[in-house]
Amino acid sequence: MSTTPGRSTPTSTHSRWWSLLLLIPFVALLWVPFYNRIEPVIFDIPFFYWYQFVWVILTSVIIVVVDARTRDADTLEREDIRSG
Repeated sequence: MSTTPGRSTPTSTHSRWWSLLLLIPFVALLWVPFYNRIEPVIFDIPFFYWYQFVWVILTSVIIVVVDARTRDADTLEREDIRSG
């Protein structure tokens, strides 16, 4: 039985859930009043700046994780389409 393109399979649904992790940095940095302050200071850097810098690193880690998990799911989905 063939798979219809664009149809939701368990693999593609699973990869969509991983993509939702990309919303975490968006929401964390969207709400500016949460981090619009000076204290606590780390190495004379106000909270406002180091909070955003930490999210640059965390966002990179999240992107790598999501890419790795969805790439595996996409590869499995392509193999299923080719074989079936």
